[in-house]
Amino acid sequence: MKTEIIIGEDRSGKPTTIDMEELLATRLLVQGNSGSGKSHLLRRLLEESADLVQQVVIDPEGDFTSLADLFAHIVIDGAAHSVQEIEVLARRVREHRASVVLALEGLDVEQQIRCAAQFIGALFDAPREHWYPALVVVDEAQMFAPAVSGEISEETRRLSMNAMTNLMCRGRKRGLAGIVATQRLAKLAKNVAAEASNFLMGRTFLDIDMVRAADLLGMERKQAEQIRDLERGSFLGLGPAITRRPLSIHIGPTRTGAKTNASGLMPLPTAKPDEMEALLHTKLDDEVSADAPEKSAGSPVPESLSRNLDILDEAPAATADEPAQTKSENTAPSQYDIARETLRQLAADPASTYQSSSSLFQSFLTKCRLAGAHAVGMDMEQFRREFAVAIAGIDQLEPEQQDRVKHMAAAVESDIMAPYLVILRSAIEGKGSPDENELAAAYGTSSPGRIRRLLDHLETLGLVVIREEYGGGRTLMVPGIQGSSEVQTA
Repeated sequence: MKTEIIIGEDRSGKPTTIDMEELLATRLLVQGNSGSGKSHLLRRLLEESADLVQQVVIDPEGDFTSLADLFAHIVIDGAAHSVQEIEVLARRVREHRASVVLALEGLDVEQQIRCAAQFIGALFDAPREHWYPALVVVDEAQMFAPAVSGEISEETRRLSMNAMTNLMCRGRKRGLAGIVATQRLAKLAKNVAAEASNFLMGRTFLDIDMVRAADLLGMERKQAEQIRDLERGSFLGLGPAITRRPLSIHIGPTRTGAKTNASGLMPLPTAKPDEMEALLHTKLDDEVSADAPEKSAGSPVPESLSRNLDILDEAPAATADEPAQTKSENTAPSQYDIARETLRQLAADPASTYQSSSSLFQSFLTKCRLAGAHAVGMDMEQFRREFAVAIAGIDQLEPEQQDRVKHMAAAVESDIMAPYLVILRSAIEGKGSPDENELAAAYGTSSPGRIRRLLDHLETLGLVVIREEYGGGRTLMVPGIQGSSEVQTA
């Protein structure tokens, strides 16, 4: 079976090959500044090896979705799936040996990183009988394995670093061959870069990146400057799957292209200045107001989430084995009443939201048992949602308002439900801003930065609309609530 592909040609015009069997065992690191031809190289490699090996592409910019136009690749839209669905899809990818492109351009940066980490982690954790050989190509790898912490949360960084380290360090025994591509070697975690034995180094201009590239290629530092002079589409290659000595390679042509290409020149518009001014300003107010589309408060709730609306909305009806009794015959509190009162007590404790969900749930069950309720009938996910309702004080609203709030929040993830309900309650009541400390207490944090990231996340989900103000403040609006007051945040 043929195991070599032609990646390009050297300076003499001789074809340069990559041994795919060797690449599967030794991994590959690609580096090049923006515009150096890094994506073109990856596309050439993927196209030429598409018939030889399964391919999994982590694509943060949507550059590689066009592979599906010519090859058997399946495009998975990361923004269209839940965490559980992403993990199940990854397991099925390994089971059925499907070549896929995980397109992440519909997500913000932190969501991209979490989605990719969960997908790679599920690939890595596949059962032993599904350890088939596969290339796992990670473009813009400095996002997923950063050398230092950035704007993302520490939890997200740990999740992503663990997935990338497993891929590059332990993936070989599971059939996974990591190919990581980065614009900056200095921004890529060293323990991820160090696991590659094959290198393709493109044009770069910063001294620190040139020196690291020269070290990896086994070149003297005084030779590093030739990396700066490389033409677009040319790379210095080294490694057991490519060549035993550094070799200049010009990457060959590709059969597919990026979905969009804004790098070339095109004619400017011919509109006169007054016509262009009219185009920019006509109906400006209408378009600004359209940025906050109305959401129907009566939209159907997904069946899978209907059980989360509120299991304590109504007391359980008496069964045939338990005849109904009048209040005069039985004055003891029901298990329903005990559970609701226990939730109120937990919500009233300011320290509760700063505890883990598992600790709170165990405390809730213990308190219920001590009060005589031994069969609450609530799992931890339901408890988290009910606790969020209690924290936000939704039971103080009118019954119609309670139903509306719970319906609007039915599809919201439980870990962000409490602060969202606080915002929603303020909007329903037509009040001013919930205090920043109130949001922080509901979210279980003392960090203003986490609250800002939370609000940005809520906007990404379409739950709120944020209008930035030049004075540094923000205005929050809740779609689907007519006439609600705007929520001001610093």
